[in-house]
Amino acid sequence: MSARRLFLGSATALGAAAFVPGLRAIGSGDDYRALVVVVLDGGNDGHNSLVPTDAAYRDYQASRANLALAKDSLVTLPGTAAGHSFGMHPALRPLLPAWQAGRLAWLANVGPLIQPCTAEQVRTRSVPLPSLLLSHPDQLDAQQGLQGGEDTSGWAGRSLELLPSNLQHPLAAVTMSKHSTLVRGRRTGVSYLSVDSVRQWGFADLAQPGQASTRALLDLGRWQSANRYEAEYSRNLRQALDDSTAIVRWLNKATPPSANFASDDLATKLRTLAMTLPVCRSEGLRRQVFVVGTLGFDTHANQRGSAPGSQDSLLAAFGPAVAAFDQSLQAAGLGDQVVTLTISDFGRTLRPGSGGGSEHAWGNHWLAIGGPVRGGVAGTFPDLKLGGRDDYDATKGGRLVPTTSTDQVGATLMRWLGLPESLVPAAFPRLANFGAGSVDLLRA
Repeated sequence: MSARRLFLGSATALGAAAFVPGLRAIGSGDDYRALVVVVLDGGNDGHNSLVPTDAAYRDYQASRANLALAKDSLVTLPGTAAGHSFGMHPALRPLLPAWQAGRLAWLANVGPLIQPCTAEQVRTRSVPLPSLLLSHPDQLDAQQGLQGGEDTSGWAGRSLELLPSNLQHPLAAVTMSKHSTLVRGRRTGVSYLSVDSVRQWGFADLAQPGQASTRALLDLGRWQSANRYEAEYSRNLRQALDDSTAIVRWLNKATPPSANFASDDLATKLRTLAMTLPVCRSEGLRRQVFVVGTLGFDTHANQRGSAPGSQDSLLAAFGPAVAAFDQSLQAAGLGDQVVTLTISDFGRTLRPGSGGGSEHAWGNHWLAIGGPVRGGVAGTFPDLKLGGRDDYDATKGGRLVPTTSTDQVGATLMRWLGLPESLVPAAFPRLANFGAGSVDLLRA
């Protein structure tokens, strides 16, 4: 499918809300803030991303068997946090300088929750739980949105709609992947940013509005009709064209980032974004959320090793790409204005699966990087014993109940973007179920 068609499909969801009065209010680029959410599609194994190196390592090693990383292979994280000392997967070494600079944090044992619960409560089904816990699409939906019912919005999209009008903009919610739930609002939709130019729509070149074919396309967006279906189509097409034209302008003004990026899928997307964000700031946008997706983390088999598709190989691409992105933002003067967060469908079992990999689970470790981030490990690190305190699996497979909810993480970040405290419950209706409505992730 072409970038043009993907963009049109996304932009069509905007509907009438793109014309809400005041939505185009623009402010100073000095007040720019953006959240970049990297979706590790498939369920990244957090247990092999962040590993305790103190006495808890013995539990980790006993539970993981052939999946366990050798202790001396880990990238040592200086200091202690969450009651432990830690190391990272060796492929994440490029991120060590960010940890040393206090701008990288791990979020321990995060996942979608309706309310806090224990492993015993999950086993007995005595508390409400997210539906279809081990399902890829359902848990990706739960991580990003409300899951179920008619409300298909995401926590970032809802929050962007509730920002003060001077912080809003039609191009605030942007995806670079198939994932869009996170940034979809209740009234507004999502724009699409492609690594390829979106300027070419068939014979029409949006960078040349005077071209005959471009004029003809633009005329379709101005088409007036008494037929409501035709009018709605024309209106959505007009919004798609407007947004595409703006993104073409961004890309034409962008300059190559300072850091070196590889040519893999994630690196290419982050390179494009590293070029685009300075332009967004210079264009006067103030608040944005971007979704970037990368595939392959459903590692049921051959999780270890250098073969393509192993977690080791996937993280070997992920680590340098995120490090280069962070370095580029700092060089562009955006190091203190952007937070990058990784999420995934769910965690994976502590106990290895039969194919040399791991199975679907629940709680997982996420990573956040950027100047606003308070370095360390936020939240409660789980018990890594099979059948231990946090293992709800009746077969003692090591499926861990999250101790921090997705809503707590999201609310923390959306407050940083400017969501008024009085409107937090509207964006996060389940947050009141949790004693702490935030996590210690960001600097004061």
